[in-house]
Formats: sequence, structure tokens, C-alpha cells
Amino acid sequence: MEGSKKMVRPKAITPRGFRDNFHSYLKKRDEVLEVVNRIYELYGFERLETPAIETVDALGKFLPDVDRPNEGVFAWQDDTDSWLALRYDLTAPLARAFSQHRNTLQVPYKRYSFGPVWRDEKPGPDRFKEFHQFDADIVGSSSFMADAEMCFVVFDVLKELGFTASDYSTRISNRKILSGLVQTLKLADGADLSDIELVVFRAIDKLDRLGLEGVESLLGKGRTDSSGDFTEGANLSVGQIDTITSFLKIKNTDPYIVLKEMELLIQGSAVGQEGLSELKNITDALLSKERPFSSFKIDPSVVRGLAYYTGSVFETELITPTRSLGSISGGGRYDDLVSRFTGQKVPSTGVSIGIDRLVSFLHERDSKQKRGVVDVIVTVMDKKLMRHYIKIASDLRENGINTDLYVGNPKDFGKQMKYADARDAAYAIVAGSNELEANIVQVKDLKLGRKLSADISSNEEWKAQPAQFPVKREELIKRIQELLRR
Repeated sequence: MEGSKKMVRPKAITPRGFRDNFHSYLKKRDEVLEVVNRIYELYGFERLETPAIETVDALGKFLPDVDRPNEGVFAWQDDTDSWLALRYDLTAPLARAFSQHRNTLQVPYKRYSFGPVWRDEKPGPDRFKEFHQFDADIVGSSSFMADAEMCFVVFDVLKELGFTASDYSTRISNRKILSGLVQTLKLADGADLSDIELVVFRAIDKLDRLGLEGVESLLGKGRTDSSGDFTEGANLSVGQIDTITSFLKIKNTDPYIVLKEMELLIQGSAVGQEGLSELKNITDALLSKERPFSSFKIDPSVVRGLAYYTGSVFETELITPTRSLGSISGGGRYDDLVSRFTGQKVPSTGVSIGIDRLVSFLHERDSKQKRGVVDVIVTVMDKKLMRHYIKIASDLRENGINTDLYVGNPKDFGKQMKYADARDAAYAIVAGSNELEANIVQVKDLKLGRKLSADISSNEEWKAQPAQFPVKREELIKRIQELLRR
């Protein structure tokens, strides 16, 4: 029958590449953001907020592996047939905003910004289509100290969050050096150097994920991934590939030794020598801050995936004694990005902290020591006494104490206790008619109670616990405040 069609209900699932973030994670993110805000402002950066939506033209075609203007971004046409897109980072919008308002901004312009960005790319473990970035940038300075400050702010953020120099490693390089290396290769006549250079950069950027063998495939004919998708390679010869892989294999804890080995491979390239000089200046600046060699290193494989980088590039990864936890910040110099709008070269540099990965690590690390969302649970013994419970909860909240008044079914007191444990509350207020007539309440130390009993099923059992004690109503606020300060 026509009227008996079964209702099709939507599936309660998040779209692939997206996720839900709950309270404890968001609180940890707020803590991290407060630290980053404070450190950035200590360095003289001022906040800028740009729209989540930009024109496709303003964003530009800088994402890795894109062939169409709107590939890699979430784009659509508006009612005027103009192409718009969700921003894929915070740097391209900065270039637009600076160009638009440059007559009113002090140069060098030091800005910081926080917000979500979106990339329509293949999701994977710890790789989402929506994520948050926290950027610092200096627009209008060609000084190597501007690049060094990008590293300094990350060092100080991590220090403030409780990390030591052995917990992270910053890898630095310069794209000009690799450009110089590509220029030394004897390419086939008619080959477009810029196109091949971009393919080489993108191949090297995948070294951590694909390994040296995967990079060699992308430098050669190309590579087919596990899903069957084929990526066209740079079509370099075996000898040319060997030259690049020799460059990538340069490793040493002493950055000055690395610089010397790099120089041997790029002799005769003016742009390569320029990159080496810039890299040495940054190295000198980093060491002047008395950084140990272990906290940063020169790594030729660092190129960064975005195509707008023109010089210095850097990444910071968290490390443990056994493994790397992945990159939590990255950035570099992008001297040509503003000129897309103005026609004038405006040297710029910046760094982006990937807040999500950093927060996820801290949230997991600190979860065992976390304080509950609420300080106090006010239980309900009798619905007829609700006005008393409302007054108790209101008094606690007015004095800055996070308080949850139980609003579930009060008939099963055991469920109220399980609810309090699930919320990791520190204390519970228990008061029946006898207590309220005597102008007292029972305060239960839930933290101690959890050690004494894993399962409390009745009010009688609850009261029998030594962690429960009476408090005069007028003394409740003061007593709870004292307990929370312990």
C-alpha cells in the first residue's frame, strides 16, 4: 500500500574525514590556545581574523597534487557565478587581507590567527578534512631573524606546555638549495624546469609517509598507491634520481657539517648558494638561543607540501624514546604570495601550529590526571525538596564552583552515584528531609569514596562510608572551597 512505506532514517555517522570533539578535548584545546596566544603576543604579534570563505582566485592553486582550481578545496559557485571556497589554510587569506588593507598596516606586519581550515583530500589516521591551525606570520621582512623567530615561538610554546628539548625536534632546510640541485641536473631539451621542480618537491615531501623507495618511484615513472590511484612521476633518469637521493641521505647532528655536504652537491648554482647562506644565518640564530643540537637539525628532505614556499622551510615533530608522533608545526618563507595581488614583491614568512595533533597528544597524556568537568554533584533525595536542592546548587555556582544538579530520575540513588562517578565529580551533596530540617547537608568525598568502594547501591551504604561527613548549611561554600584547594 502507498501509505505504508517504511521510513528511511538517516545514519548517525560523521562524514568521512571529520570528527566530533567532546568537552574534555575542547577544554584541553582552550588551555593550549591560551598558551599560544600569550607566547605570540610576547613576541609582538597582533591578532587577525579572516573569513572562512575566500574566492578561489584569492586562495590560489598551491595545494599538493592539484590540477584544477577547485581541486583539493570545498568550492562552489554563488548566485553571481563566482567561485568561492572554504579556506585550506590561514596564510593565503592573510596575503589577500594584507594586500587589501596594506595602506593601514604597519610594516613589518606581525600577525597571529587561529581557526578551522578544510581540505578535500584523502583522509587517514590523524589526517582529517577539517582541522585547526594557529599561525604566526611576519609580512614585509626579508631578514633571516624573521625566519628564526618562527622557530623561537614554537620552542617557547612547547616549553610553556611542559615539553623539554628532548621531546621534540625541529627540522630546517631551504627550498632554494633543492632548486639549485635540480638546476644542476642535465634535463632533457625542452623540459620545463619549473614543472619538474614542483614534482620533485612534492615527491620529497612524501618521504616520511612513503619512504625512500616511494620517493624514487615518484621521481621516476610514477607510483600506484594501495587504492589503485596512479600518480605521474617526474620521469628523471636513474642517474638524476641517484643525485637527489644522495642529497636526501645527508644526515649529521652537527648542522655545519650538513651545510658543507650540501654545498658539494650544488656547486655552480647561484640560487643554491643563496639558499645555503640563508640556512647558515638561521642556524647561527638558533644556536645563539643556546639550543642543543638535538632540538633542531638541518634536514634536506624538508620541503613542505604547499607550492607557495620560496626559501626557508621548517617543521617540528614530537618525539618519544621509541617513535615520532608526527609533525605539530611547519612553515617557511613565501616571498611571492602577496605579489599575486599587488604586483610588488613583499617578503614574508610564517609558521603554523597544528593544534589538533598537539591537543590530542596532551589530552591523551593528561587524561589520567584530569580534573572532572564538575566539582560538585547535588543529588536529589526527594522531588518535594527540589527548591532546597536548587538553592544549594545556585549558591555553589554563584561562588564559582562548577555544580551539576541531578536532573535524571531520582528514584534509584545508585544511578545518581554512578552518574557522579562517570562525570568524575570531586564531591556530592546528599540531603534528605532530616538533614534539611537540621540545616545540614552530607558531603561525600567521591575521590576517596572511589578508593573505598567500586559499587554503592543504597543510601545506607553511602552514609556508612567514612568519606562522608555533615556540614552546616551556612558553612557549605567555605568548606567546599577549602576541599577544592587541597
